[in-house]
Amino acid sequence: MIEKIQDSIGYFNDLWYLMLIFILIAAGLYFSLRTRFVQLSAIKETFRIMLGRDTKKTSGQEKGVSSFQAFAMSTASRVGTGNLAGVALAISLGGPGAVFWMWAIALIGAASGFVESTLAQVYKVRDGKHFRGGPAYYMEKALNARWLGIVFAILITFSFGFVFNSVQANTVSAAFQDMFSLDPLYMGIILAVLVVPTIFGGVQRIAKVSATIVPIMALAYIAIALFVMVMNFDAIPGVFASIVKSAFGFQEAAAGGIGAAVMNGIKRGLFSNEAGMGSAPNAAATAHVTHPVKQGLVQSFGVFVDTLLVCSATAFIILFSGVSTNGELDGIRLTQYALASQVGDWAHMFVGFAIFLFAFTSLIGNYYYGQSNIEFITKKKGWLLAYRLGVVGMVLFGSVAKITLVWNLADLFMGFMAFINLIVIMLLGKVAFGALKDYMRQRKLGEEPVFYADSVPGLKHAECWERNSNSGQN
Repeated sequence: MIEKIQDSIGYFNDLWYLMLIFILIAAGLYFSLRTRFVQLSAIKETFRIMLGRDTKKTSGQEKGVSSFQAFAMSTASRVGTGNLAGVALAISLGGPGAVFWMWAIALIGAASGFVESTLAQVYKVRDGKHFRGGPAYYMEKALNARWLGIVFAILITFSFGFVFNSVQANTVSAAFQDMFSLDPLYMGIILAVLVVPTIFGGVQRIAKVSATIVPIMALAYIAIALFVMVMNFDAIPGVFASIVKSAFGFQEAAAGGIGAAVMNGIKRGLFSNEAGMGSAPNAAATAHVTHPVKQGLVQSFGVFVDTLLVCSATAFIILFSGVSTNGELDGIRLTQYALASQVGDWAHMFVGFAIFLFAFTSLIGNYYYGQSNIEFITKKKGWLLAYRLGVVGMVLFGSVAKITLVWNLADLFMGFMAFINLIVIMLLGKVAFGALKDYMRQRKLGEEPVFYADSVPGLKHAECWERNSNSGQN
């Protein structure tokens, strides 16, 4: 029965993603052209923002969520099992060419990430001493479509809080079962026990945990990958050639390999970097900044960190190892064995530890997305408690579920979310373009940009940015 459900979902996903791929590429190219490829042209400005201080003390003398903390919180959700297990799955199913299409969707998708996160800041709302927002909020405020916001809120809550968190638990349990023969259920219990105190601690605790763990784990993993690249320096041109050849080669076209490479590269790329999906804006809205564009730039850079750095690290480790064609290995096990072939058996332990940290931060980042959207739907605390218990339950379920079923469910709900959000941000793109124009005008004058609702002609329902309120600014 489970296998039939699994096959049905997989078949539907293959058909559904053909349409989604077109929309993803069209939206990414449109936003890239309208913003003059801001995701690349404003890299220097992005670093200035991330290294600066965009947080003030609130009236209660407590610091809000900074640009970097909001970036770390969204990266905590992005940088997870998709970077290790998802990339391995893409290569095993789509060949080296899948890596190229992961890069491509990241490069143009970062523009979609800029637009959605800028909109989240523009239409955020105050939540006590903090802020919250995201696609559900700008659907209600900008389109006057609360019903659509509720639909999206339900989708993201179910997707991230339940399905995606089961993916994280599934990958960790597989890695530790392979290393220590640890019963997957025990791993699920360990994760659940660790997650509970963090998710009950509120957004500030989530932001602080993410800002501490994410940079350390990402840098350590990238350092290992660079070491492997140095060891295989002579093989680098050949690996790049195989990636490009597999993405466009005539042999692959004749065998249907290009379709597999494109499909799996974009699926896993979207799962990993979440560009245009509508998830990162929920974290972006929490930041205390003087201008919405600051978070737009920071979050678009997060797409590059996820795909061009962390995902590429996994891809090169696997392709250097030569074990990618081993049909007996899938997901995280492929990454473990690939790294072990390069640096020794201790790699199994390192990957296990890395995936544990990646999964833990993803669990809490994913959890917050659901919380923010439940608070959009209802103010009743009972629903939030039920959601928290549901998250813990799905962590336990995911630890013992079949890997293919879990990933197929993730793809299904991810696709629906991305479809709705991409259509909406294309309708609202002019607001983000107007905010970007205002930001660049002030920077050319040598000023530190400050945003007000009337900075964009015709902008309504941006209460946090009214001139008689400094709630959205430093």
